[in-house]
Amino acid sequence: MRLARLQSYALSLPHTTFVKQWGECLVGKVAGKMFLILVLDAGTVAGVIFKCTPDEFAELTAIDGIIQAPYCAKRMWAKVEDLAALPEPELNARIRRSYELVVAGLPKKRQRELALA
Repeated sequence: MRLARLQSYALSLPHTTFVKQWGECLVGKVAGKMFLILVLDAGTVAGVIFKCTPDEFAELTAIDGIIQAPYCAKRMWAKVEDLAALPEPELNARIRRSYELVVAGLPKKRQRELALA
C-alpha cells in the first residue's frame, strides 16, 4: 500500500499528473516538468527519486539507503533506495519540497496561469 499512499500524496499537490515512463517508473509532473519518480518492481516501490537543494542533497546522500540519483545527480536529485531510511512524513515533506523547487523554476507566467505563484 506504500505505492498508493505515495501516489495519493503527490496527487494532492496542485496540478500533479503521473505518467508511466522508462519501463517501470511512475513519474510525477507539474506543468509537464518532473518532480518525482517512483521506481517500481512488480508493482511495489523499489525507490523514490526527488529534487533537492545542494545542502539537502549533501545531507540526504550521507544517509544509508539514500544515494545520488542515477543520471540526475548533477541536477541535485536524490534516490531513496531503502524506504526505511526516511519516515513517511519526512519522505512526504521531501516530495513536497521537490514539487516546490520545480514550480519555482517554472516561468512566472506559467506559475500565474496555474495559480501557483
